[in-house]
Amino acid sequence: MKHPETLSNIHTSNNVLEGFSLEEIGDDHLYTGLETPLKKDAFELSDNFKKEQIADLFAQIMEVMGLDLTDDSLKGTPKRVAKMYIDEIFSGLNPANKPKIALFDNKYKYNQMLVEKNIQFYSNCEHHFVPIFGKVHVAYVSSGKVIGLSKINRIVKYFANRPQVQERLTNQIAKELENILNTKDIAVIVDAKHLCVASRGIKDDSSATVTSYYGGVFKSQDKIVELQNYLKL
Repeated sequence: MKHPETLSNIHTSNNVLEGFSLEEIGDDHLYTGLETPLKKDAFELSDNFKKEQIADLFAQIMEVMGLDLTDDSLKGTPKRVAKMYIDEIFSGLNPANKPKIALFDNKYKYNQMLVEKNIQFYSNCEHHFVPIFGKVHVAYVSSGKVIGLSKINRIVKYFANRPQVQERLTNQIAKELENILNTKDIAVIVDAKHLCVASRGIKDDSSATVTSYYGGVFKSQDKIVELQNYLKL
């Protein structure tokens, strides 16, 4: 049964993990699972309705902060933010936006690793809703099928365009490629800067975070070294 387009079913909780309050957790880094935390009825509201509601709520936030929404520079901001959230930076939440992937036979019989490196991505930290950005490196060994190179970029973009945790993003990209290519021979490395570290809190602008996923043949030290050598080129 469809819910009417209402926000009455939205709720918050004082507990992020059982037994721990938000105050106790503070700025600690949490990663609760492979799947992005979504409500079961997350897509029963239309995108247009969501944008209307987000615009209204963001206008309230701006007003609470003391901003004058009658100013020409600010009065369109709530609608711009709402459109940006739904149509752009969080569009990867909606399965309807998942890229369509076509497989092709590996006619060249290329049986070594294929590496696509330096895939630029932009995401947002789900803890503070500020940007995460950096590069993704992807490698796979064909099990008989291949995909177009640009499709790898689209997969990265799809999972990056949602509130994220870097560990989850790394694993989501890898698992999606495993499913599409029907192989465990997948490697994903993510090298990123987090503005929740650089622009607030500790305010460390020099550090970066690296996460990796190695599956199948990439679990061997020889393959890891080979991949890392490619990334140095």
